[in-house]
Amino acid sequence: MTPSSDPTLLLAWYDRHKRSLPWRMPSGPLGGKPDPYRVWLSEVMLQQTTVATVGPRYARFLARFPDVGRLAAASWEEVAEEWAGLGYYARARNLHAGARALAAGGFPTTVEELRKIPGIGAYTAAAVAAIAFGRPVVPADGNVERVTARIHAVDQPLPAAKARLAMLAQGWMENAAARARPGDFAQALFDLGATVCTPRNPACAICPWRDCCVARQAGIQASLPRKTAKKPRPTRFGVHFLLSDAAGRLLLRRRPESGLLGGMLEVPGTPWREEAWGAAEAASHAPVAGIAWQPLNGEAAHGFTHFELRMALWRAEAPKGLALEGFSWWDAAAARAAMPTAMKRLLDLAGA
Repeated sequence: MTPSSDPTLLLAWYDRHKRSLPWRMPSGPLGGKPDPYRVWLSEVMLQQTTVATVGPRYARFLARFPDVGRLAAASWEEVAEEWAGLGYYARARNLHAGARALAAGGFPTTVEELRKIPGIGAYTAAAVAAIAFGRPVVPADGNVERVTARIHAVDQPLPAAKARLAMLAQGWMENAAARARPGDFAQALFDLGATVCTPRNPACAICPWRDCCVARQAGIQASLPRKTAKKPRPTRFGVHFLLSDAAGRLLLRRRPESGLLGGMLEVPGTPWREEAWGAAEAASHAPVAGIAWQPLNGEAAHGFTHFELRMALWRAEAPKGLALEGFSWWDAAAARAAMPTAMKRLLDLAGA
């Protein structure tokens, strides 16, 4: 802890300026005790997703799965349908697997025991332990790393600096005020990073720690934390086949359980690869041969973490009474609600 980065100052700022978020308990004697299920759910949803996006989806998810037992009892198809559009679907799989483990034994209260639950990593375990159970730990997300890097002027690039930043952040728990309110202190760091100590143009003039920020004193706050330059993402290509019947229903299938978008609903197609598909080669992957497939103009594009995807779409009318093993007919609106964003882009291309 730098000489003046007093947690008391940050907590006082948080008490005045904290964000009103649907997963936070109100302050004061009527606030109640945080529900570990709701804390856990919010932290999983917020990974790689903005607060603005998560807010309404969090409420909707809770309405359908109000507690860990209901989530554990649900099928993967139900969970996948509710998660559709939030991206990073491995999070939903881990959430579902974790719920099934927790339903049997309840929520552990320590970081070490939480880490034993399927899908709960170091950050999520620390967040749940601090916010739901008052454990004196600091969960180091991107906001916390940025605040810590600036307060201490850590110029080592990420991701190499992660371990050092986590250690420095945990140092605030040596302070009695932080240890007395670990959940509030963690959320104060989140809010400071999200609203004041922002990635670009930090609002240093209104920061409760402005006088002790070593990076600000050196005039380098906007350049921290430094990051190792990322390699350009490669592009992969796919061709997908949208088959509809006379009623406007779509013939779809679920992707394999493992791998990218595992178990999610999809428009069938070729594998995704780095080489573009020729027409004849792509046609060999059509779910039904011998019908008049028509390539549509344009393409659907979607960005994944490690690659950019470009998808062509072919469309055809199904022969009457067609049924294929492993496929099912879906109303277009229901399909859209259950699909990941990448597949919705194909429906957009088709006007479906």
